Amino acid sequence: MVAGFRFISCAVLALAALTSGCENKVEDGRAASSRAFPRADRPVSNLGANGFSSETERDSVNEARTVMDLAGIAKGMSVADLGAGEGYYTVRLAQRVGSEGRVLAQDIDSEALRNLGLRIERERLDNVSIKQGAEDDPRLPANSFDRVMLVHMYHEVGEPYAFLWHLRPALRPGGSVVVVDVDRPTESHGIPPALLFCEFEAVGFRLAEFVRKPKMQGYYARFEAKGAAPAPEAIRPCRLAGSAPAAAR
Repeated sequence: MVAGFRFISCAVLALAALTSGCENKVEDGRAASSRAFPRADRPVSNLGANGFSSETERDSVNEARTVMDLAGIAKGMSVADLGAGEGYYTVRLAQRVGSEGRVLAQDIDSEALRNLGLRIERERLDNVSIKQGAEDDPRLPANSFDRVMLVHMYHEVGEPYAFLWHLRPALRPGGSVVVVDVDRPTESHGIPPALLFCEFEAVGFRLAEFVRKPKMQGYYARFEAKGAAPAPEAIRPCRLAGSAPAAAR
């Protein structure tokens, strides 16, 4: 059992966890829970429309296997798949970690999670559960995951500092966050590596590994938490043009 989180029947979770967590928005369009954190100094991609190829085509170049090998995903691990969508990585992670491992599939789109819940039931993936997150908080149980996967989704996170700050406590000792993304502007469904590194560093992560791999349709980066998380008001946002912090707003 993962600390702080019980993996129960997907059918039950699909009904219970998908209740809408409507957030109070203030005049500037930000959730009240985000206002302690700096606003990202970059555009944000629209949700979806990444235009990735089919699962068969992705498997033909061993995309998921390449990413999981780099991330060291092994039997018995507990892994969170954030922005799980249709479940391309979720089902393959479930197969890799085996019956002794656990996968939590998370998304902010309740309809996507309902469809994924049906797929999980259909494929009899008893080691997978699903959970709805929020734009500024993945809502993960503390001290629960060996790996947290952010595959082709981080550029869609509208509140990266709040999101990463809330994500940190979910890592087990020695755990890490894996990002797969594309080196292009954030409004074009990607994020330049220097900007990615800066945003993670601002919330107290260090870059542990970085690899460019065409089979992943982009690059691979792995981050580890270092020291204590900064206070929200101490976080300095990163400039769009590079990795130097800008003055806090």
